[in-house]
Amino acid sequence: MTRWPTPPPMARALELAREAARAGEVPVGAVVVKHGLIVGEGHNAPRALADPTAHAEVLALRRAAAALGSERLDGCELWVTLEPCAMCAGAIAHARIARLYYGAPDPKGGAVEHGARVFEQAQCLHRPEVYSGIGEEPAAALLRDFFAARR
Repeated sequence: MTRWPTPPPMARALELAREAARAGEVPVGAVVVKHGLIVGEGHNAPRALADPTAHAEVLALRRAAAALGSERLDGCELWVTLEPCAMCAGAIAHARIARLYYGAPDPKGGAVEHGARVFEQAQCLHRPEVYSGIGEEPAAALLRDFFAARR
């Protein structure tokens, strides 16, 4: 099997996931990219912000929307280390993200290729192109190590 280098946006998302882990948050990081530039980023911070919606994806989308001055992130890509949950998938659809790249699958809480499969629902107003498994090994290792240390 050929191993390709981790694309720079996913490398940054992995750095953000490591920051989350150091802060005691579940290690998930996300970046929004437009025309090759990161316009928003974030890592999980629900505990630090006392906000159940402070997932990496939501924070990255909020920051990108503020930076671009629009709630519609047309032409943007979202790179995230873990398969998005239903809440984040809904936010991705509402933001009109063009392409979603994610690392590790999440059979328990994911909602893109597992669970609710949000983008496959007739009610979903926008469906991004989805690319999974990018940076999967390091993303999965971060999560395994994080939870192993808490058991």
